[in-house]
Amino acid sequence: MVPCRPKAVYCCAGQITNAQGFGVTLAGHFRSIFAILALLMCLPTSAGLAQTGLAGQARALSEGTVLLASRDGLALDLALSQPVPYRLRLLSAPPRLVVDFNTVIWDDIDLEAQAQGQGLTGLRLGHLPDGWARLVIDLGGPFVISSSDQRVQAVSGQAMISLRLHRVTLEAFEQAAWGEAQFVARGSDKMLHPQSRGAEAIPVLRKPLVMLDPGHGGIDPGAERDGLREADLVLAFARQLREILLRRGIFDVAMTRDADEFVSLDGRIRAARAASADLFVSVHADALPEGMASGTVMYLLGDAASDDSAAYLAERHDRADMLAGIDLSGATDEIARVLMSVAWQDTQPRARALAEALVEGVADAGLRLHRRPIQSGAFTVLRAVDMPSVLMELGFMSNPRDLANLRDPEWMERMAEALADALELWHLRDQAQAPLRRR
Repeated sequence: MVPCRPKAVYCCAGQITNAQGFGVTLAGHFRSIFAILALLMCLPTSAGLAQTGLAGQARALSEGTVLLASRDGLALDLALSQPVPYRLRLLSAPPRLVVDFNTVIWDDIDLEAQAQGQGLTGLRLGHLPDGWARLVIDLGGPFVISSSDQRVQAVSGQAMISLRLHRVTLEAFEQAAWGEAQFVARGSDKMLHPQSRGAEAIPVLRKPLVMLDPGHGGIDPGAERDGLREADLVLAFARQLREILLRRGIFDVAMTRDADEFVSLDGRIRAARAASADLFVSVHADALPEGMASGTVMYLLGDAASDDSAAYLAERHDRADMLAGIDLSGATDEIARVLMSVAWQDTQPRARALAEALVEGVADAGLRLHRRPIQSGAFTVLRAVDMPSVLMELGFMSNPRDLANLRDPEWMERMAEALADALELWHLRDQAQAPLRRR
């Protein structure tokens, strides 16, 4: 564990907490509510996710990871098994660079050994209580960030985070480390976006984070037809969509699972919250009794199912948690229920707009939609009311035409490109509506 320092900040359940444990809520209506909700509902922490592997963790790779430091600059190339959201901060007294990752396993690298003899005064790796991984580099002098970048290999899906720092005057460093930024806690610790650029490391707004949720996995294979498992199909599709979104550079992307492993419905929601996701897209390709459905359809959260197929799907998806011995049927705390209702008033229109944009994108690409492309149901995985959430059925394996499409790599690529277009469209519209929403 990285030692706590009085001026460090940790983010958990929408709250910034200093090392003494005193919290200050982030700006905005939702974060305040869900900092309270996290306490009321006693949700397991994302550290638990990290220990059980439910958060789709990346591994730091020794091959390709290089740390080089000199009197005038520092270069770090960190190789990862998959891309991850990350955040940068410069702190003073003493000068140090703090990099947080959601999430990374450090077992396979020895950066401490690489740091020896390079003029750095220290380097530490560890994990935070909220499940994020942390790298702290004691710089030994005043440095600022010249550039940061994350590149993803199209074939392997592996990522390379490249950070470059250069030496400046003490005055310039103090301004970079303590000046105002988009994310500030206690008037000090500055968070920089991963794509920040420029000699003075001027902070920019972070990219919105899309949490992709490939349905099923592990003990729950989902629907099965002709040797094809839904869990495998949607995982491959989510990886493809992630690659497209990262390549376009508008969004950061995380996934609730990146292997054939079981993740509980509640675990999927907690993974999204731990990553501070801005929207949640659950991907499925289910099977229904013959003749009930075909074509792509988007489901929103609703107390009552919009039709029999929505009710059937909600029951089928929730049954997976029962198989793993997890019962989510109990009633929530009444106070939490009221707070969730208040938050949902803000989130529901954004979720509806997300579903409409996704439908529009599929239609514009000439791909087949369900006759009722937007429906609702009591899907547990959509109950993260602090972020717009949609459950998408790419198609239904019980329908021969849909099954043929789901087996067709060209069709799947067209669908991924269409959804990427739709997410960009939604983001532009959502930004335009932001000034009108309650704060």
